[in-house]
Amino acid sequence: MRTLYSIIIHCYNFILHLASLFNPKAGLWVNGRNDIFNKLELQLSKFDSERSVIWFHCASLGEFEQGRPLIEKYRSLQPESVIVLTFFSPSGYEIRKNYSGADVICYLPIDTPASSKRFLDIVKPSTAIFVKYEFWFNYLNELKVRRIPTYLVSGIFRDKQHFFKPWGAWFRKQLGCFSHFYLQDNHSEELLHSIGYKNSTVVGDTRFDRVSEIAKSVKQFPLIESFKSSSPIIIAGSTWPQDEELLAELELKNYKLIIAPHEIDENHISSIESIFGKKKINTIRFSNLAENNINTPQALIIDNIGMLSSLYQYGTIAYIGGGFGKGIHNILEAATFGLPVIFGPNYHKFAEAVELTNLGGAFPINTKEDLEKKIIMLQNADALKTASHISKFYVESRTGATEKILSAILKK
Repeated sequence: MRTLYSIIIHCYNFILHLASLFNPKAGLWVNGRNDIFNKLELQLSKFDSERSVIWFHCASLGEFEQGRPLIEKYRSLQPESVIVLTFFSPSGYEIRKNYSGADVICYLPIDTPASSKRFLDIVKPSTAIFVKYEFWFNYLNELKVRRIPTYLVSGIFRDKQHFFKPWGAWFRKQLGCFSHFYLQDNHSEELLHSIGYKNSTVVGDTRFDRVSEIAKSVKQFPLIESFKSSSPIIIAGSTWPQDEELLAELELKNYKLIIAPHEIDENHISSIESIFGKKKINTIRFSNLAENNINTPQALIIDNIGMLSSLYQYGTIAYIGGGFGKGIHNILEAATFGLPVIFGPNYHKFAEAVELTNLGGAFPINTKEDLEKKIIMLQNADALKTASHISKFYVESRTGATEKILSAILKK
C-alpha cells in the first residue's frame, strides 16, 4: 500500500509539472521546489549544528494562521532553537516566505520515501508539528522510524475521512506515527477513540489565540477612518464574484461598504468596479484613495493583501465570502472585534460558523432578500449590541489552546 501511495504521489507530481506550463499557481508549486535540498542545506548551514530544530508544517495560509501563535510562543520560550517552517501550497508560501518568526521557510519537498529521508537528514528536527489536517504518510513514517516526536495541533477529524471508512485500515495505521493529537473538538476525539487512538487531548483551536492577538495590535489606517466618517460600515472580507454580485444588489442607504476580495488581480478588481457601476454605486480602489476624494464613493475596494484582519476594527457588520462556493473564509477575524457575521449557505463544515450561528452572533443567508433582512434586523441598536457581544465573547472564551499545547509538548 505504501508503494501504491508513493506511485500516486509521483503521478501527482508529474501532472503538476505538466500543468505548470500553462497554470501560474502550478508553476509556483513546481519552481518553488527546484533545487530545494541545496537551498535548505545553505540556509541551515548558517546555524550552529548543536542548536535544536523544531519543524512546523502548514498546508497553506489558513493553517499558517493556526500555527502562528505556536511558532511565536515557542520562539519566546526557546529563543535558541531553529524554527523551520514548510508550506505545501503557493498561497501560503508566497505570502509568508518573508515571515520573521521562522528561521528557514520553504516549500515541503514532494512526499516520496527518498525526499522525506533527505529532508529529515538535512533538517534533523528534534520535534515535528503538523497543523490541522496535513497528512503526508512517507514523512510521517520516516519521523516514526527516527523516533522524532510528532504532533498534530489544532487537529480536526470528520466522519467522511478515509481513516474512518471500512477500507481505510492502512490509513488508520499511519495515524500511529503521531506522538499526540491536540484537537479542536470532542467529536474529533470520539472519532479517534473509535479507531483505537487514545493519545489525544481536546484543547481548542489556536486560531482564537491568533485573532485575539490581532485585535490587540491592529494597524491603523487614517484614510479608512476618514472614509468611514460617521457611517456604519459593512466589511465584506474574502469575497468571490457570487458574493460581489449579491452585495451590489443592496441598497446601501446609510451604510458604506468596504470590499476586500479573495483575489486581487486586475481582472477581478475591474469586474467588481463594473458590477457596482451597473448599479450606480460609486466605488474607489484603496490605492487611489486620498483625502480629496474620500467623501464621494459608497464602496471602497481593497486592492492589496494584508489589510483585512485590521479593517474589521472599522466595521459595524461583517460579510464573509465563500459561502456560495466551496465554503466560507475566516469569520473569527471579524468576530474578535465584536462584529455580527453574515455569510452564504455553505458553512456547515466550519464548527465556529455553526456554533456562532446557534448562539446568535452569525447569520447564514441564501438570497439577496435574506441579506437585506439581516442588515435591517441589525439596524436595531439592541439587536446589533446583542449580536456584537455574542461574537466578541465567543472568541474571548475560547482562547488558550496555544499555552496548553506548548506546556504539554515542552514537558515531554
